[in-house]
Amino acid sequence: MSDTSQMTSRVALDGVDDLVAVEEPLEIRVGGAPLAVTMRTPGHDEELAVGFLHGEGLLDLRSPVRAGLTDDLAANIVEVTATLTRDPGARRFYTTSSCGVCGRGALDEVALWAPDVGARDTPQVSRELLAALPDRLRQPGFAATGGLHATGLFDAAGTLLCVREDVGRHNAMDKVIGRQLLDGALPLGDRLLCVSGRLSFELVQKAAMAGAPVLVGVGAPTSLAVSLARECGMTLGGFAREGRINVYAGASRLSPAAGP
Repeated sequence: MSDTSQMTSRVALDGVDDLVAVEEPLEIRVGGAPLAVTMRTPGHDEELAVGFLHGEGLLDLRSPVRAGLTDDLAANIVEVTATLTRDPGARRFYTTSSCGVCGRGALDEVALWAPDVGARDTPQVSRELLAALPDRLRQPGFAATGGLHATGLFDAAGTLLCVREDVGRHNAMDKVIGRQLLDGALPLGDRLLCVSGRLSFELVQKAAMAGAPVLVGVGAPTSLAVSLARECGMTLGGFAREGRINVYAGASRLSPAAGP
């Protein structure tokens, strides 16, 4: 993705134009009824909507899933056509660009949704490859503004397949997973995910819901992120930079180190 026109806005800074990241609300509707509002960077909104709903365990993937912006583009509304796994009832979601689990009643409920990715035949990966993933992310929006997070999807050889940027780290993840859902490419059993920042609980949960066996981050993990990754059989690596990485969960998936 090289077009940053939707992601950036010009503002005056000491009399000189400066680029900043765009942040606007997006309303997600299912069957015409408002279900969620999230603060996000515009672009790939259909992916964000279905990725978010999938991460919440709301989509029945046995039925077709479609999404599209409504005619009122200024209102920032995405309409999703899908069969839900359950009736959310009076529950509605509001998420900020910095928090993907705001409004959830209990963390235990989220943990129940995440499948065990360790029980399947998933690829062995080298520590060196995982440490190199952040350097392979393409982040033109971040380069222009310094204010956007990125999530990248890689194959087992480390080839970048999809990357999305957003002011919210969880939104960037939702957009990548939503793209794969719309393409019929879930679960991500032989894929690797890499994020440009810290590894929070909701990012591990979203990755696990998508069936991704490996998640790498440039920053630090939280205690809940490590716990959930271990429960789900996921390989979780943090502080991936300068050829090094700390592996907090799923070290058994690492291929043996090369000899001298």
